[in-house]
Amino acid sequence: MLLDQKILPASSNMKEFEQFLKSPFEIGVMLEVHIAQLKNINAMAKSYGKKIIYHVDMIQGLKSDDYSTEYLCQEYKPYGLISTKSSVILKAKQKGVLAVQRVFLIDSHALEKSYKLIEKTRPDYIEVLPGAMPWMIKEVKERVNIPIFAGGLIRTPEEVKNALDAGASAITTSKRELWEDIQIQNSDT
Repeated sequence: MLLDQKILPASSNMKEFEQFLKSPFEIGVMLEVHIAQLKNINAMAKSYGKKIIYHVDMIQGLKSDDYSTEYLCQEYKPYGLISTKSSVILKAKQKGVLAVQRVFLIDSHALEKSYKLIEKTRPDYIEVLPGAMPWMIKEVKERVNIPIFAGGLIRTPEEVKNALDAGASAITTSKRELWEDIQIQNSDT
């Protein structure tokens, strides 16, 4: 499952989610959400023809493990799931859902642990945070040979371009201005 969308709008509340629904983007990321909102979010996304990638670790009221992943996949049929947890990634892959392993680029030790985790899970994508470090995006992509989403601390169109030029397949961002700027850039091509 390769994406051709360069910006993945990320919503952390219903207002942002409604803005995503009105956008031309087909795929979006749902960050912080309460379990009781899932049914409504799923129905709204379906009615707008949108595909949702849920961040499992940030669903309040739901433990991020393989059981909750199975529940999400069966009940809501998401386009994809993001998690730092290997059990979530492995179960998402088993269920045929786009599996995105979230990795924090904190220090060399954390990076080496992440490489080992990625070898075990072999996710469809890796989301690296912060994504405002193009040299690290390039290094991670060369090391693991898995497509990358860059997220976190990307604040300007130039930083979006730098991350994409470094090898990121897409940018995850809740910064609405970047959604709009990229829409303008895409319409010029």
